[in-house]
Amino acid sequence: MRSRWFGLVVAALAAAVSVWAYPQLPPTVATHWNLRGAPDGFSSRTLAVAIMPAVILLMTGVFRVLPRLDPRGENYTKFIGTYWLIANSVIVFVLIAHGMILATGLGYAVKIDRLMPIGIGVLFIILGNFFTRVEPNWFVGIRTPWTLSSDTVWRKTHRTGGWVFVIGGLVLASTALLPRAAFLPLLIATIVIMPAIPIVQSYVLWKREQGKS
Repeated sequence: MRSRWFGLVVAALAAAVSVWAYPQLPPTVATHWNLRGAPDGFSSRTLAVAIMPAVILLMTGVFRVLPRLDPRGENYTKFIGTYWLIANSVIVFVLIAHGMILATGLGYAVKIDRLMPIGIGVLFIILGNFFTRVEPNWFVGIRTPWTLSSDTVWRKTHRTGGWVFVIGGLVLASTALLPRAAFLPLLIATIVIMPAIPIVQSYVLWKREQGKS
């Protein structure tokens, strides 16, 4: 999971699954669902099998280029293993989404509205667990004007953000088990509150730091 080549392996796996599934898919495949789990977007089977492997390949290329573009690129050497673990976790999430799209196209009863919150929750838990290892940079982590202006604010915000993301991930994953009436309000509240806490904290810490100077 910490390898920079991992994404290419995942892209090849996604492409292989697509080639296998293609002859068995109907001409039109559901590729998007609403929050109630009802399909509301459709694509041709050619696009359905091609889009996610292409996205994975593109993401792998972007993740390889970002450290070279970052004005603080020298910091990546301090957390390069964590950087690729985070990047590859996102790539695996896309692979799982690809698998669910193909599975529904093949006729399997996949509860997208229940499985997707679990997947997103697990992804947030992974991100939260590794936030404290991310050094200041312009592309990965909690990037606000205040964390980017102060390495001290960056590190304190990411310590808090790590816990917030882990707790938020657990809440998101648990929404899959709740009655539908409670699912949507809790999902929205978590998505709103989870980023708000570290954003506000970063401003407060920066303002306090400015007051001391």
